[in-house]
Amino acid sequence: MTEYSDSRASGTHLPPESLITEIPIVRPESPPAYGLALSLFIATLGTTLLAGALLDGADVFTHPAELTRGIPFAFTLLAILLTHEMGHYITSRYYGVKSSLPYFIPAPPIPFIIGTFGAFINMRSPILRRGPLLEIGAMGPIAGFVVAVVAVAAGLVQSTVQPANSMEGMKLGSPLLLQALSAVLITTPAEGYELLLHPVAFAGWIGLFVTALNLLPIGQLDGGHITYALFGRHHRTISIVAVLALAVLGVVGWPGWFVWGILGAIIGLRHPPVVDQDYPLNRRQRLIAWSSVAIFVLTFTPVPFAM
Repeated sequence: MTEYSDSRASGTHLPPESLITEIPIVRPESPPAYGLALSLFIATLGTTLLAGALLDGADVFTHPAELTRGIPFAFTLLAILLTHEMGHYITSRYYGVKSSLPYFIPAPPIPFIIGTFGAFINMRSPILRRGPLLEIGAMGPIAGFVVAVVAVAAGLVQSTVQPANSMEGMKLGSPLLLQALSAVLITTPAEGYELLLHPVAFAGWIGLFVTALNLLPIGQLDGGHITYALFGRHHRTISIVAVLALAVLGVVGWPGWFVWGILGAIIGLRHPPVVDQDYPLNRRQRLIAWSSVAIFVLTFTPVPFAM
């Protein structure tokens, strides 16, 4: 996930677009907060290790050594999230856009079963053109998606089939990509049986879900950056339609979509303008954009969780 601060947030006050005649001067970049970023990563490593161990049935409070059972889940999930954020970070640096290091957000494993709220970077200087904005927004989900696909594939072949009446808890939705990988890699469970995902496959599933969330075409989510780069002034209209669509899905699908719709409206449906909005996207950038749309279609599921 990336947050894009507009010119006021970065200390530069831009005149109306029609009056811009030169690149604005931006304040010197602050030193990277290595200590904070590392501390948050270590804390998130701890909470995801605990979450993974609990998901695997470990009694870590009686037998602390069983915390190691959380390694497959935690390392896979953090690899996906870190790759996602580094996709943003490296692309930002390539285009000379000042950005923070990735900041991970730890969460208590109970009730937040995966042990993290994700991660983010903050872009701290104006983006001059739509092309770099699109690439910065898209390269995070694309990079994380690749690792998530590998994780799902590796985890599926280690997953087990169990009688449905012996399984309790959440039932996960199957996005198109998961259905395709399952059809290729495993035998469809017989009637009355369900597939119990290996921790690596579950972490990969979370990666696919996070990718879809970030690609929602709302505000300043990654999908919002891509939408703004593609459609410019129509971005806000598309954001409103997306929020309304989430509200409908909250009625007919998963109620949690209500929460995401409300969060989208609270965070904001507008997008800060780039300096040169008329500079066109090149062919490679359009390919990246439509590849991101395809990834969203492959990873989105209307009912991600059910009991």
